[in-house]
Amino acid sequence: QVQLVESGGGLVQAGGSLRLSCAASGRTLSVNAMAWFRQPPGKEREFVAAISWSGGRTDYADSVKGRFTLSRDNTKRTVYLQMNSLKPEDTAVYYCALSRWSADTPRHYAEYDYWGQGTQVTVSS
Repeated sequence: QVQLVESGGGLVQAGGSLRLSCAASGRTLSVNAMAWFRQPPGKEREFVAAISWSGGRTDYADSVKGRFTLSRDNTKRTVYLQMNSLKPEDTAVYYCALSRWSADTPRHYAEYDYWGQGTQVTVSS
């Protein structure tokens, strides 16, 4: 079994920055793709960013490209989402996800098998 624990959410003013962390424990492999999704209030869960098992490939939603940076440290089994130039529309619950089988950067939530509990990010205008 795999457990994912997110941290780093909070309240920030527009234009500010936050860094989210997601630590994996349990029976993980370093060849797992990992990703962040978010669910804004009253909306469906949406893809934010994904990173390949090596960290060599990343993929971002158009809405965050150029502002968010995803990285991973496999020695710590942790991924980091650096969020800069935050906007009110970035307000959402952010979820970390891990794929058992994919080593690439899938965008669809069905490709991911394990999910964290979510961390709230609120950006005030």
